[in-house]
Amino acid sequence: MRLRDVLKDFRAGLMRRIGSAMAKRTVASRKTNRKKNGKPPLKSPFYQAALATERALWTVKLAQRPESFWYPYPTLRNLKPLDQLLTASGFNLPELCRGVHGKLADIGAADGDLAFFLEQNGFSVDAIDFESTNFNQMEGIRILKEALNSAVTIQSVDLDFQFALPSEKYDAIFLLGILYHLKNPFFVLEKLARIARRCVLGTRVAKKTPDGYSFARYPVAYLLDSEECNSDSTNFWIFSDEGLKRLIHRTGWKILAYTTIGDTINSTPADPDHDERAFCVLESKSA
Repeated sequence: MRLRDVLKDFRAGLMRRIGSAMAKRTVASRKTNRKKNGKPPLKSPFYQAALATERALWTVKLAQRPESFWYPYPTLRNLKPLDQLLTASGFNLPELCRGVHGKLADIGAADGDLAFFLEQNGFSVDAIDFESTNFNQMEGIRILKEALNSAVTIQSVDLDFQFALPSEKYDAIFLLGILYHLKNPFFVLEKLARIARRCVLGTRVAKKTPDGYSFARYPVAYLLDSEECNSDSTNFWIFSDEGLKRLIHRTGWKILAYTTIGDTINSTPADPDHDERAFCVLESKSA
């Protein structure tokens, strides 16, 4: 009974909460007042809904498999810096994702948390990962799809070779935490620019080498050793800020909004205590 109630709330209640919260004009005024009083701003309605989805999904997950089975990183938390970035830039993430093709892609979907959240916001979503490198060989996302009675399309795709995605065109592609797992990021971004209008990208960046030499002002990338970063041999390229921006421009994208979080002064390619992440929203130059 509890699982049924959670699923009912997940399918119907979240959209109601999002709609009502976003309709309230008092949200903006309260944020302004809290800033004036020196208090931290309230979480946006969109991010509040993401956190509610995260909690609901964990209830569903634990009813199906033990915690150790599931992808351990909170993927929906990536929406916090993105939401803050876009709000500051005058954009709205759901509106940026809407377009004539009626389709989004979540590449590097893990257990599908983001894909299912986007579906609850009214989007048709293709969830894409690669079985051999996925945390639970994509069994988790398939279990959730069935439990949620979801229409999200799931496909295993190896981006390190010539690849095709389930749909020919996308209004937006989410590429969060996947770029540094790609052997050929130039090829992938260039191909995505031909089939997607926009891209929401998040990846690790660095300003210094492991021994402290700064390369922040150069458009470069650091090639990780096989076990250098989190003992994960699927980690490859860590770009400098300038390197990432040049890669973006040379692969057919323009930057609509860009920010970095974490250690933005002394970040290195692999040290977990000096981790810096770039988040950006891109628009295809051929869109």
